[in-house]
This record gives sequence, structure tokens and C-alpha cells, in this order.
Amino acid sequence: MLTLHDYLPSQNGWKVRVQLGLLKISYNTRMVSIFENESHTDAFLALNPAGAVPVLQLEDGTTIAESNAILTYLAEGTPLLPSDRFRRAKIMQWLFFEQYNVEPVIGSLRFWTLTGRLERNQAMVAGKREAGARTLAALNRSLGETPFLAGTGFTIADIAVYAYSHRAEDCGFSIADYPAFLTWAERVADAIGQGYPVHPYSIDPHSGA
Repeated sequence: MLTLHDYLPSQNGWKVRVQLGLLKISYNTRMVSIFENESHTDAFLALNPAGAVPVLQLEDGTTIAESNAILTYLAEGTPLLPSDRFRRAKIMQWLFFEQYNVEPVIGSLRFWTLTGRLERNQAMVAGKREAGARTLAALNRSLGETPFLAGTGFTIADIAVYAYSHRAEDCGFSIADYPAFLTWAERVADAIGQGYPVHPYSIDPHSGA
């Protein structure tokens, strides 16, 4: 059986939990204590040299790190990753966009906000907020033309981008300012369905939240 090395408050981990659930794939969970540096032990670094969750461990013991790479692996042969060459390229476009413009911008601001780390990162906050606004505006422009990011169907691109972007209000953005984005977020929430809670950092007594 697959094993997911995970940390519940991580939205990168959340992406993978969602996809495993949607595809009805059984898996074991191995929780990693991020704030106790468990992800930087020799044992964990052997699974992912970058020392980050999530990591998907396959039945033969081999591992895949980086959440969007895991989504791509799991989605192969399913409607979440169509075989059409152009649509696959569009999906890759949005997966790269997410890792450059969403997770390190909105994701970082959200983490700093929810764990009391805004002040110590104050020098970077203004730049992150400007970049976050640009990111949401870009998504809003694109989603004014298509119901989902890669066309008419729900794909891993939507799961990946939605994970952190739909939590933008946690760090001070007003999603209502981006109506096409808001409509898309509601559409993605409907496609995902219930049963995939967003866990607060406060569930971890070591988080500082």
C-alpha cells in the first residue's frame, strides 16, 4: 500500500489527500513533526533530500516528493490528467505557476500570519502582498474565459492552485475583489466535495500559533 508522509496543516499535503480521496486510492499515513525538525532527520532526508512534506512512498519503497509531482503521478490515466498534448501542457503551465506564484507567496504569507511570524519577516511582507495581488489578478483574468484552469474539465491544475489560493483571506486578501476567481473557487469546492478539512496550525503545539 502507498504511504503518505504528511503534516496535516500543510496545504501541499492537503492536495495529495484530496487526490487520493477523489481517486479512491487506499494509503497509509505517516505523520511528520515539522516543528520538531523530524523532516530534517537522516531517515526523512533519505526519502526527500529537500526535507519537506509531502512525500509519497510507493509499494516498492521508492519515493516521490513535491506535491505537484505526486499529483501528476497519481493522475496518470485518469480524467484529472487528460492525454491531449495541449491540455497536458496547460496543466503543467498552471502547476509551475502555482509553485512560483501561489505557494511561495500566498502560502508563505498565510503561514507567517497564522503562526505569528509576520513581524520577524516584515521586510518581505509588502513585496509578498504585491505579488499575491498580482497572482490573484492573473487567475481572475484567466478564469473569466474558462470554467477551469486547463479548459472545460476539472484537473490536477485546479486542485494544485486551489489549495493555497482559496485560503488567501487567511492572510488579508479579499477574494470578493476577484469575482471570476471566486466563482471558480466555488466550482472547485463543489468538484472536490466534503471530507477534506483544512487543518489549522494550532493543532500542532509546537507551531507557535
